Amino acid sequence: MARRPDERREIRIAGAREHNLRDVSLTLPKGRLICFTGVSGSGKSSLAFDTLYAEGQRRYIESLSSYARQFLGELPKPDVDQISGLSPSISIQQKTSGWNPRSTVGTITQIHDYLRVLFARAGEPACPRCGRPIAAQTREQMLAQVLALPEGTRFLLLAPKVRGQKGEHRDLFAELVNQGYVRARVDGEVAELASPPPLDRNRRHDVEVVIDRLEVRPNMRARLSESLDLALTVGQGTAIVSVLAAPNPGDRPPAGPSPSRPTADLLLSSAYACTACGVGFEHPTPQMFSFNSPQGMCPACDGLGTRFDFDPDLLIPDKSRSFWEPCIVPLRRPPGRWARHIYQGVADYLGVDLDRPWRELPAAARRAILHGTGAAHITYEWRSRHGVWKHGGPFEGVIAELSARYRKSSSGMVRRYYEQFMRQATCTTCNGSRLAPQALAVRLRGPVDGPGSAALNIDEACKLSIRDALRFFEGLEVEGVRGLIAAEPLKEIRARLRFLVDVGLDYLTLDRAAPTLSGGESQRIRLASQIGCGLVGVLYVLDEPSIGLHPRDNRRLLASLERLRDMGNTVIVVEHDRETMEAADHIVDFGPGPGVRGGQVVAQGTVADIAAASDSVTGAYLAGRRQIELPAARRPISAAWPEPRPSAGRKRAPRENL
Repeated sequence: MARRPDERREIRIAGAREHNLRDVSLTLPKGRLICFTGVSGSGKSSLAFDTLYAEGQRRYIESLSSYARQFLGELPKPDVDQISGLSPSISIQQKTSGWNPRSTVGTITQIHDYLRVLFARAGEPACPRCGRPIAAQTREQMLAQVLALPEGTRFLLLAPKVRGQKGEHRDLFAELVNQGYVRARVDGEVAELASPPPLDRNRRHDVEVVIDRLEVRPNMRARLSESLDLALTVGQGTAIVSVLAAPNPGDRPPAGPSPSRPTADLLLSSAYACTACGVGFEHPTPQMFSFNSPQGMCPACDGLGTRFDFDPDLLIPDKSRSFWEPCIVPLRRPPGRWARHIYQGVADYLGVDLDRPWRELPAAARRAILHGTGAAHITYEWRSRHGVWKHGGPFEGVIAELSARYRKSSSGMVRRYYEQFMRQATCTTCNGSRLAPQALAVRLRGPVDGPGSAALNIDEACKLSIRDALRFFEGLEVEGVRGLIAAEPLKEIRARLRFLVDVGLDYLTLDRAAPTLSGGESQRIRLASQIGCGLVGVLYVLDEPSIGLHPRDNRRLLASLERLRDMGNTVIVVEHDRETMEAADHIVDFGPGPGVRGGQVVAQGTVADIAAASDSVTGAYLAGRRQIELPAARRPISAAWPEPRPSAGRKRAPRENL
């Protein structure tokens, strides 16, 4: 059946009876800015959201296959006889953006996605340790770095093949077997390629081919050189040295905390490394700048920016006690002989006396004891009747030891005991930035006279207000090949930032968490996202977008709605604002009263048509027949708040006892 010509230009509603609507029949023009107005409870939202939008969603779901509909469920049909000419509908209501702590203003508006591409392809990378620009590592530098390991160190030479990719990777394992490789490290575990472990197709995996198993010896340079060349070829310029064990100078007591980790990885890159520190890095990718990706998120807080971790103030309530007593309450008793020699080695390295009260220790020493000494190598001395045995390694800190106990415990009582010393706080590793150090070391240099004239990383750019961020990216100039790559992401970033400024959200920051936004802010953010999507022929339904908006920004909001209309969409706004009514192409006034006294279309047309309607309460105010009178006298302003009245049945305490 051919569609009537008027269906392309009009939306016809016949017999709408949803909620308090009284058999409403209405014709709305398409491609126009339409305002539904009237007293509160008169039926505006019932027609806009519960009839038009609900029917549009129901028809969309019915257009899907039966297989898809079984996952989406079935929506009820609104109480209406017929709706013709209905377009695909999108509702932008005043509701919060959910409680997902990973959602921010940048992710909702997709600005963060373009920022990730911009920093990955046009940023200036630097070493996160020393801050020097990252350059390529030569083959001789890689060999020297491996040969500098202690003699007797055993390690695996690996070539990465898969990094953070989903799938079972059976074809890759079969291909490696045909090429003559025997082993591979899959998700951190070495496995035989002839019988690889089954992988979950919906999880991300890492696969690295074992090129050679070596031990540091004086005469190993030739074999190491040959294996390294093969690893760089297979890994496309990247190789991994996985240290299995340090030199073993003697037997080690089995009990007590371990001073070092059993394994460590050394990344070698022929194209991306810091020549000063001798450390290799992976080439920047957009995933490296995402706090929702394992490649970019802070490993300590998993990309949340906060951690439920041990609080030093709760761990050490009495700072007059010494470390040995112990002052750290969860340790419960003085450390044993093995643990004591570990802590004494840390104290000797820091140059402090642990017999002194905790408050008298230097702040740097207190932080090192609690949070560790980083990558510093500490020598420990174990004294026994057989002599002195020296061993070394990094010290991870008391909090890391307590965290390991908390994670490994399966007892609810034990976990509750440790939780009394824990508190939600900003992650001390990333300082709330959510990202790994390598991502924060990539910077973009902004205009000299603008905000962020110094080079900013992606976290610092997201902490700018939207107005300052727009100035920063409008003045950003990237030269050469990087400028050609950055042209398209910069265009999208600038356009979306302008949309946010136009709807009066220039005071927000891109890293603002979505759960902290008000309903009006969330609505205008989604409105800006829809403008950026560029959809055509869509029915948009908005719920009072001017609420909470400063009058000076109301005109900019209306300009955004008009832009959405000019793109070829129909925009229906449920609104009480006079300026919105005057800007609308068509107005529908509901009334004449609220609830059971409403549910009818009192008047429709232009502002003049509504003002001329005698039954329209809105028209009476538009025409000036009715107005809100200013009070003749106002209450005097008091400097002090009035005293609260005592509750009934409760005697009030004298003032001097409060």
